[in-house]
Amino acid sequence: MPQALKLPSVAGVSLKPEYYSEALNHAGTDIWYEVHPENYMVDGGPRLAWLSAFSDNYPLSFHGVGASLGGLDPFNTQHLQSLKHLIDRFQPCQVSEHATWSSFEGQYFADLLPLPRTKAVQDHMVNRIDEFQNAIGQRILIENPTNYMNTQFDLDEPDFLAEIAARAGCGLLLDVNNVFISSVNVGIDAQAYVHALPPHLVGEIHIAGFDPDPIHGEALLIDTHSSPVSEPVWDLLATALAHIGPIPVLLERDGNIPQFADLMKEHSRAQNALNFSQPRSKKAG
Repeated sequence: MPQALKLPSVAGVSLKPEYYSEALNHAGTDIWYEVHPENYMVDGGPRLAWLSAFSDNYPLSFHGVGASLGGLDPFNTQHLQSLKHLIDRFQPCQVSEHATWSSFEGQYFADLLPLPRTKAVQDHMVNRIDEFQNAIGQRILIENPTNYMNTQFDLDEPDFLAEIAARAGCGLLLDVNNVFISSVNVGIDAQAYVHALPPHLVGEIHIAGFDPDPIHGEALLIDTHSSPVSEPVWDLLATALAHIGPIPVLLERDGNIPQFADLMKEHSRAQNALNFSQPRSKKAG
């Protein structure tokens, strides 16, 4: 199966129309941009023109949200064809999806719902990822979900996902914001979760902000991507980089879009975390 170009092990940011111009003219090459390909599944127009300009100047990553990778419904053929067309045209360095489900019996839910962690679902996911990768001609990464309900399953989530990735020939995308939110919402050990992941399977890390639930407050955190990254998530990023080593880190922001200059302050902090995780050269002696 063809392999994508490799994302550089630097910090990237979500690409949004609010700052297309500033992002395209960003000084330096120490950045990459991620898009949701579903937003670019159109025949033409300014959005595709902007994406073409970015693909000529920066590494790109496609992070899908609409495949329902773990669902029971057959894959949407039009969606797969549109995704493959975008991949062939723009040659992203990385393609990723979520280890979740979003549709059932033809009805699509605008959410990324966690999977039952059983051996049978592992087998199902391995087959689905194989089908998905063959359809788009690209190896993918799969992202861990956000958990809002405390459910008991046969397998711990890190082991569940790692075995799927190993058997399916894909990689893992570690979203440390999702891990932290799950630690608050359902009581998992965030540090243990990160250390349970085999470093060689993890190809990318996501960081983002969350918001407290309007009713339950801080007892229930919502993965909104609408706020700055919290201090516990920055701490968990440092843990992940120490465990895995320096790999691409994405700063996600999908709501309450700040000024590009303010986003770049968080980007710089993510880059500093990556720089700190770089192996130190040993002095001869």
